Amino acid sequence: MLYRMVIGITGNFGVGKTTVANMFRRLGARVIDADRIAHTIIRPYSSVYKQIIACFGKKILVGPYISRKRLAKTVFSDKKKLNLLNRITHSKILEIIKSGIKKKSQDEILVIDAPLLIESGLLPSVDKLVVVKLKPVIQMQRLKKNGLGLEQIKGRISAQLPQNKKVALADFVIDNSGSRSQTQKQVREIWDKINEDII
Repeated sequence: MLYRMVIGITGNFGVGKTTVANMFRRLGARVIDADRIAHTIIRPYSSVYKQIIACFGKKILVGPYISRKRLAKTVFSDKKKLNLLNRITHSKILEIIKSGIKKKSQDEILVIDAPLLIESGLLPSVDKLVVVKLKPVIQMQRLKKNGLGLEQIKGRISAQLPQNKKVALADFVIDNSGSRSQTQKQVREIWDKINEDII
């Protein structure tokens, strides 16, 4: 790998992975955001866009754009449909992430922010795994504030590897159940430890 170190950040739905990734960014890391890549590859008339429309129909469109909300409602209620969507999108997302790992300076620390990092088989590509966790009751409260119903939340959580199994694979665990400053303190401690190990 050309980077000094590749750090994978993962965790289940709604736990604050991107918040943590952005904290690492402010400390000097370069971040590859899998969700942002997912947005990019479904832009109108791309090859992935066409495959998704062919499989799920035009009911998921708002104008020429795929509505992620409509698509989520379709796939998270049906595991076969979710698996089909993952087959369409994951290979392209992984291709872009792996290409990003191969590029840039060896002086940088690279962070991969990916909710399905473990499930998609990306774990061997990272040097250290950071798992962000949240107390289930707080996770539910935060997701409900975002306007999601109980069944929607359960569907999305059940589609991912259970939190305790992700934690068991982690080199570092960040508990995001407290205040932002408490999370920031944990991020800083991990950042300092990683840089000490590199030097």
